[in-house]
Amino acid sequence: MFLKKITANKLDILIGEGSEIEGNINTPGTMRIDGMVTGNVRAGRVVLGKIAVLVGDVVAKSVVIGGRVEGNIAAEEFVDIKDTGKLFGDINSKRVSIIEGGVFVGRSFVQRDEPKTIDLTDKKLLERPEIRKLSE
Repeated sequence: MFLKKITANKLDILIGEGSEIEGNINTPGTMRIDGMVTGNVRAGRVVLGKIAVLVGDVVAKSVVIGGRVEGNIAAEEFVDIKDTGKLFGDINSKRVSIIEGGVFVGRSFVQRDEPKTIDLTDKKLLERPEIRKLSE
């Protein structure tokens, strides 16, 4: 259910219900967890199903939590905690959403895009008509 919204292409790693993995996992693609993982995860996208348990840190482009995570998350794009999701750790991401019923115990650090600056000492730039209007 959670996976369909995130991946249009393929699933690279699936840890099924009843499976237990101990150790760090690295994949550039998408990973779905329906079992238990003890270790850090580095992936393109991570999806945790309703019965999933992850004890470790996550670094990914995006993370969707339907199960339980005990660890910190660093997501380049977003973290979504579903109504069945529980996160006990810190989040560092551009966007965070928590559906009613979802649990988040930790700190959230929201990244902001860097502001764009214009070098007004650049003579070529100052000659452009749209810039000249601003300085009048």
